[in-house]
Amino acid sequence: MSWLLSTRSEGLSGNLTVPGDKSISHRSVILGSIAEGASHITGILEGDDVVATVSAFRKLGVQITGPSEGELVINGVGKDGLSGPTEALDLGNSGTSMRLLCGLLSGQRFNTTLVGDESLGKRPMRRVIEPLSQMGAQIESADGCAPLFIKGQGALSSIDYRLPVASAQVKSALLLAGLYGKGKTTVFEPVLTRDHTERMLAAFSSNPFKKTNPCEVFDSWSLKGQRIEVPADISSAAFFLVAASLIPRSDLLLLNVGINPTREAVLKILGLMGAQIEEINRRENALEPVCDLRVRHSALHGIDIPPDLVANAIDELPVLSIAAGGAKGLTRLRGAAELRVKESDRIAAMVQGLKRLSIEVEEFPDGMDIVGGVFGEGTVESHGDHRIAMAFAVAGGVAEGPVKILNADNVKTSFPNFSRTASQAGLLVTEGTESISGG
Repeated sequence: MSWLLSTRSEGLSGNLTVPGDKSISHRSVILGSIAEGASHITGILEGDDVVATVSAFRKLGVQITGPSEGELVINGVGKDGLSGPTEALDLGNSGTSMRLLCGLLSGQRFNTTLVGDESLGKRPMRRVIEPLSQMGAQIESADGCAPLFIKGQGALSSIDYRLPVASAQVKSALLLAGLYGKGKTTVFEPVLTRDHTERMLAAFSSNPFKKTNPCEVFDSWSLKGQRIEVPADISSAAFFLVAASLIPRSDLLLLNVGINPTREAVLKILGLMGAQIEEINRRENALEPVCDLRVRHSALHGIDIPPDLVANAIDELPVLSIAAGGAKGLTRLRGAAELRVKESDRIAAMVQGLKRLSIEVEEFPDGMDIVGGVFGEGTVESHGDHRIAMAFAVAGGVAEGPVKILNADNVKTSFPNFSRTASQAGLLVTEGTESISGG
């Protein structure tokens, strides 16, 4: 079991490229596999979660070369060309893989079993099983959690579905199932969530992208192989946006970051807190807007995080909690109950860790109140959650003494070589697997 050790930084500087966007990487593999012809993907995230998706499609009969140095070539088999696997598809820690594949595989003519690690086996799957069942899918689960047994039905019924809770993963699962539904499937969102699936479906089907609510898909759509350039992941960039904002003398340029309108909430929240973040060279790659982000040290202050920004900053809320811990005054977060059912209970994990580092924080069912202060040294538990581990590595960069983060193996699911990349930028992080003395 690995640990991270983060020590006080003298400032972040230079140009930095973070790994490819995890959400877009997953979707490029999925749609490339069921498209007709070859897809060439560059900039793909080579983390464990995406590798699990690649491995699953190999077991479904798709020929895939890579990933190697961020490149992947997929020889797509078409919408009806997948073949039944001879063993369960092990998706590791990837909830995105499991939920999206539920949708896609419900429309196949063969049976599939989806399994994952202990953490994934605890994550709720009823939210995707129930609407898929309304489309005719037959999915058996262990009390609403993995393992999942999917009985192939072939053609599904179409659906007009109103999401009870905003979820890009559930929406995407239904849109993928809709490719096998009869006619038009529509999904209405209470709050607009990340729209990478809609953008990529438009690219692969040669349809113009239209941002609408509800979003829709037709079973008549055929998909053709594409060249996809995956931008850098704004969720991974967020750790350095917060670190450079908090740490004096920082001036950092993050290159080729995806700034999809449904992912910019983290930039808006940091801006409200007083961060100095500048967008440079805004452009578009494969229907996804990208830019370079320059971030400099600034004096952050506490805010009430606007409720309408919470859903689209859900993955960045752990590191935004670190920003709040280093800001002046009180930051209030509400409406974030979804954090309870991520790779860990992220509300409880952040509250526990902040307290260990001498930050005043109060826990609520759907959020927390954080009073900014000075981070002390100490040892925190990441609970095997990659975003918790990296968030507290950021805290170590501005803390009075070393911060040790336990159980950090899963950092590689979304950010391979995190410690090396961080240290190159000036955020001093080391890693190891043996016990060391901690605060």
